[in-house]
Amino acid sequence: MPDIPRDNLRPQFWGRVPMDDMTKAEWEALCDGCGKCCLNKLEDEDTGEVELTRVSCRLLNTDTCLCSQYPIRHQFVPECIVLTPETLDRHMYWLPQTCAYRLVHEGRPLYPWHPLLTGDPQSPHAEGVTMIGRAIPETEVDEDDWENHIIQEPT
Repeated sequence: MPDIPRDNLRPQFWGRVPMDDMTKAEWEALCDGCGKCCLNKLEDEDTGEVELTRVSCRLLNTDTCLCSQYPIRHQFVPECIVLTPETLDRHMYWLPQTCAYRLVHEGRPLYPWHPLLTGDPQSPHAEGVTMIGRAIPETEVDEDDWENHIIQEPT
């Protein structure tokens, strides 16, 4: 999530503007900075069930829950998914339950701690719904051990 100037956002756009019509700044502002989408997931090949691990992408700054190379992340992690209105349906299965992209897409309200409602980008951290203090960089965990780090999503 890049640093978005909040003064260029239409009032309560998330509840009024179709996702396809959001500006780039509005789209990016939906991200609450929780870091959960940057956690590695394990998918059961038989059931398609996705398990969340506390093992984060190597680019996630685990102290801020922000991507350390967001604008150029694909140079380092080519498989990083670019979430857009066009790709949202295809990637919905791995988005966190608290994710504003999921909530807005499903016509549900944002959580009260979301920065768009509080005006404070630190409010998700204060609420304890981010991965600060919970994530482990993938460079510190052997991939064969990821299943030992399956977690329930912080809500």
